[in-house]
Amino acid sequence: MKIGFIGLGIMGKPMSKNLLKAGHEVVCFDLNKSGMDEVAAAGAKRAASVADVARECSFLITMLPNSPQVRQVALDQGGIADNAKPGTLLVDMSSIAPLAAREIHDGLKARGIRMLDAPVSGGEPKAIEGTLSVMIGGAQKDFDEAKPVLATMAASVVRVGEIGAGNTAKLANQIVVAINIAALAEAMALATKAGVDPELVFQAIRGGLAGSTVMEAKAPMMLDRNIKPGFKIDLHIKDMGNILETGHAVNVPLPLSAAVMEMMQALKADDLGGADHSALVRYYEKIANLEVRRG
Repeated sequence: MKIGFIGLGIMGKPMSKNLLKAGHEVVCFDLNKSGMDEVAAAGAKRAASVADVARECSFLITMLPNSPQVRQVALDQGGIADNAKPGTLLVDMSSIAPLAAREIHDGLKARGIRMLDAPVSGGEPKAIEGTLSVMIGGAQKDFDEAKPVLATMAASVVRVGEIGAGNTAKLANQIVVAINIAALAEAMALATKAGVDPELVFQAIRGGLAGSTVMEAKAPMMLDRNIKPGFKIDLHIKDMGNILETGHAVNVPLPLSAAVMEMMQALKADDLGGADHSALVRYYEKIANLEVRRG
């Protein structure tokens, strides 16, 4: 299948490469030339613009930073709505606000273009492995059409409801991830300050009820003081903003999410916005005057 892929950042690059490995033809575009160069070197065809991708492909994937960028690519002059053929299917795999997904869907529908909102979880490592989790909102028939393609990039592809439901599920995911990382950081800080090797604490608790995928991924990074981003603090701040906005819109208080958002904002103020979200441990290091590391 010929697939148009727009957005070749930290996630989009490995995702598009996995499409190529699965035998699909990929037509790619990104404003960042280095992203284009890397994916083209793997066998993708370069496009000169969003419009060129939309004209050439009837199956489109977008992987963009946030709601404004998806809205621009989809609906602004020279974008998908202006150039895609009626019947084209857009699978937006960005993490955006659910309301924005519905608005973009409605704008495209007026032009005869179909859309799924299909955000992902797993970060760069699982994007590289092709084992992402994809949460999808949209029509069942569109999901059925897209699922075999998405399965080449993911271990789990689940439709959770109509348009916007995918991003609602992603916001729920990001709440659990953020609070788990913060709890892990707090636990590592406590162990360190109490004079107990945090690595041994990790080994002791990982097999019990406290154990989780988040712990397995992030505890080693904390212990190694590795803040190379698999998922940046800045991006999680974006998600937390969407979480709090959505919570306010539907009258759900989210006090734990609000607390972790402020911790992330403090890290951003310390120039750690580009660090991995496991750098939440640095927040505790600063306020408790300690350093978490392997014994």
